[in-house]
Amino acid sequence: MLKFQQKLEDRMNRGSVRSLSLFSGAIDFFSNDYLGLTRQIEKQWMVPTGSSGSRLISGNSTEAETTETWMADFFESESALVFNSGYDANLGFFSSVPQRGDFIVYDELIHASVRDGIRLSNAQSFSFKHNDCTDLIRKINRTTGTVFVAIESLYSMDGDIAPLAEIAEICTQKNALLVVDEAHACGIFGAKGKGLCSETGILKQTFARIITFGKAYGTHGAAVLGASELNSYLINFARSFIYTTALPPYQYAHIQHQIEQSLSDENREQLQQNIQLFRKLMGTGINISDERSPIQVLLFPGIDHALSKAAYLQNKHFAVKAILSPTVPEGQERLRICIH
Repeated sequence: MLKFQQKLEDRMNRGSVRSLSLFSGAIDFFSNDYLGLTRQIEKQWMVPTGSSGSRLISGNSTEAETTETWMADFFESESALVFNSGYDANLGFFSSVPQRGDFIVYDELIHASVRDGIRLSNAQSFSFKHNDCTDLIRKINRTTGTVFVAIESLYSMDGDIAPLAEIAEICTQKNALLVVDEAHACGIFGAKGKGLCSETGILKQTFARIITFGKAYGTHGAAVLGASELNSYLINFARSFIYTTALPPYQYAHIQHQIEQSLSDENREQLQQNIQLFRKLMGTGINISDERSPIQVLLFPGIDHALSKAAYLQNKHFAVKAILSPTVPEGQERLRICIH
């Protein structure tokens, strides 16, 4: 038996093998469409077209550059560079920006795309205990060279929020570069949905932000926000940007359109009301998430336990998926409820 076959069989034997599923017509408690914008299909975006190549060759467009300029202004950044997905953005950034002799200190619950980027990097790395500022300082003190600190503002598997102000201050004191993945926070938090870094007031202490458009904004793509010099570097060295076909031109315009559609606070206020209602109905004891998070996590330790709870809700026509080890640590299996 080949090694990859053995790994798959081991996971099947544990009952935690991943598979694709459909929930046609079910009540949505599993997608990231927090503001409901994905369901707003408008005729002007039904355009069958492509970009024809990489942005460094034939795939660049007026729409791409116009949207990036608008986006940089909106998110209060010197520049913005659009990638095809959040995975591509994190992979491109972390595999290319930290150099040999540098260190990346990352939260132990950071997104898999960041970890994969770190694996491709020439830099060394340490993880620190989740949201633990004391351990972060301890790990930074063990480093040399340029230090990058990688965190999420809102964590996707626990639904909790990073202590952004404290971490930003540590990075300032330690002369470390703070990189924040805001995938699940943009569109939800801050004035006009500009994210938790904006809400917390740490934009000037942040080296780079990664935002995505496939969650609250209900479309596709991602962007790295940072200095113009960082933008130029990524265009030259981020392989996930260089060696891929660009998004079609209309997609850039659609990204801007979707952000503009989210500017009213009405959807965000309704979302918060729904979150508070859910938390009130669930009571206390098994919910580990932040009270404002659209991701509400209910712990049901054990694969069979979590699967049985998910199956019960699925039989009631609720679209809910169990999150099992190894996606989360063994004994912390859960239901991940996404509120809309």
